[in-house]
Amino acid sequence: MTGIVVADTGPLIALGRAGYLTLLHDLYQDILIPPAVHNEFHLESGRPGARESAEALDQGWLHVQEPSAGSVHALSELMLVLDPGEAEAILLAEEVNCKFLLIDERKGRAIANRRGVSVVGIAGVLLAAKKRGLIDAVMPILKNLEQAGYRMSAGLTEEIARLAREDD
Repeated sequence: MTGIVVADTGPLIALGRAGYLTLLHDLYQDILIPPAVHNEFHLESGRPGARESAEALDQGWLHVQEPSAGSVHALSELMLVLDPGEAEAILLAEEVNCKFLLIDERKGRAIANRRGVSVVGIAGVLLAAKKRGLIDAVMPILKNLEQAGYRMSAGLTEEIARLAREDD
C-alpha cells in the first residue's frame, strides 16, 4: 500500500465550499483524482468549491491521473450503478494501491469496500486533522459544511462528536 490518496468529487467540493480543502494537502500532501472527477468540478462555473479545486490543481498538490486503458470493462460495469467520478475513482484507487479513497457516497463506499479499497470520508479527514493539531474542533467545521449544503445523518454526526470528544 502506498501513501497515495485518491478522491471523489463530493468531499473535495464540500471541503472547498466550507474553506477547508487545504486540510487534505496538510494531511496527505498529494491527492489523485481521475478525469471524471476533474470534469465534475466544473472549474469554469464559479460554483462554490470549484475555485478552491482549481487552486489546488494550479498549486500542484491535486493531480489528475487516468485509470489504465485495461480497466474499460470494469469501468463500464461500475458505471451501471455509480456516477463516472465514483467509478473512475474506485478503479484508480485499486490501480495505485492507495492509502485510502476519499468518498462519502454510501453506495460508492460499499462497492469500494467490497473491492478491497479502504475508504475514508470527510469525517475521517476532520478527525485526523484534529488529532494532528491542524484544527481545534471538528463539530464547528461539520456545522459549516452543513450550512454549505453538505448532509450527514444525525446518527453519524453524533458518532463523530463522540469520536472527536466534542459530545458535551
